[in-house]
Amino acid sequence: MNEIMIDTCTLPAALSGAYQVASAPFIHADRTANFHVLIYVTEGHISVTEEDTDYLIQKEELLFLKSGLHHYGKSLIPQGTAWYFIHFRTQEPHLSCQPFQIRHEPGNQGLISTDASYLLPLPKHISVPEHSRTAKMIIQYINYINSTDPLRRWNLNPKLFELLSECAFHARHALPETESLSDQICRFLGEQVQTPFSSTLLETQFHLSYKHMAACFKKSTGMSMQAYHTRLKMNLACKLLRSTLLSVKEISLQLGYQDMLYFSRVFHASIGISPSNYRKQVWI
Repeated sequence: MNEIMIDTCTLPAALSGAYQVASAPFIHADRTANFHVLIYVTEGHISVTEEDTDYLIQKEELLFLKSGLHHYGKSLIPQGTAWYFIHFRTQEPHLSCQPFQIRHEPGNQGLISTDASYLLPLPKHISVPEHSRTAKMIIQYINYINSTDPLRRWNLNPKLFELLSECAFHARHALPETESLSDQICRFLGEQVQTPFSSTLLETQFHLSYKHMAACFKKSTGMSMQAYHTRLKMNLACKLLRSTLLSVKEISLQLGYQDMLYFSRVFHASIGISPSNYRKQVWI
């Protein structure tokens, strides 16, 4: 409800931020601000209403209030309550933005795609333990606002983007404690990058049917296991072409391709140019 969106096309604009401790009980201000607010409570609690929704932000909890909505307090915030806040603005997401999805990707041979930008919602109200990476980043950011770094004005917005991204991924539990099947397959295929792709080897390794693994992997990564394995091979081929004097034939054999011409066709289909032309264009 009332989500704030960030995207990879525009940086958020930091306005102010500080650490505060209530010297006496008070009620949250009645206002409709033209900026968003991040509130992270470290002691006590803060009660605030956004439109018709009541929120109680307790110790080690974070809340985002959205710009343009009516915010006000209904009950007292107790003396001794301590919190960090950041006021910031964001622009409307670019029309070409698409929702960001966490996927396992084998890289893109050092090239960066410019045909897509990504969109991510900030969490509304979440728990943020005081020793978590997210809490430490909030404290570091407030300290940086008050620092004497001569580059502070330049760095505030990029650092805020990193902080907001961290909050979003913290809420999504982007780093699960247990390794998923797709994670395990990605790691295994990475270890087999110099051997031909083998569905039989995968079934032996994971004691599952290839059909089941293929469906799970496709759902998680958006590509087939063989395509992922081929991308890994082409990444390594690009690296070898850039950093060694190995011939195309030697690289082909090192990656498990006995037929150099077939390797060249696969490379061209993946990268868009032949191995020899790639070497000429990117050689440093």
